[in-house]
Amino acid sequence: MNIAPHIAKGARFTIGARIESKFLDLLELSYAAYFTDKEKKVAKIAECVFVLDTLKFLITTAWEGRLIANKQCEDVAKKLDEIGKMFGGWKKNLENPERKNRAM
Repeated sequence: MNIAPHIAKGARFTIGARIESKFLDLLELSYAAYFTDKEKKVAKIAECVFVLDTLKFLITTAWEGRLIANKQCEDVAKKLDEIGKMFGGWKKNLENPERKNRAM
């Protein structure tokens, strides 16, 4: 969420605001997915993944437009990749409940 203040003033209220909005949307959707009925969780997680991919696209676009620094883009990209892995694992676990992540 510390991206928008570092974007140039002309783009801060366009792409910067959109990035912040997507971060909040992702947070809201993940909260909703956590408390959704088991039958609907996979669909909610799929929505989260879509918002996450959109967020990655916006961050990449801001970086390519030289609106954010390389270091900022790298830090955010690492965190977003980790979040994507978490959503993927959560979705996989719900789709195959008998298969656990650990071997016994």
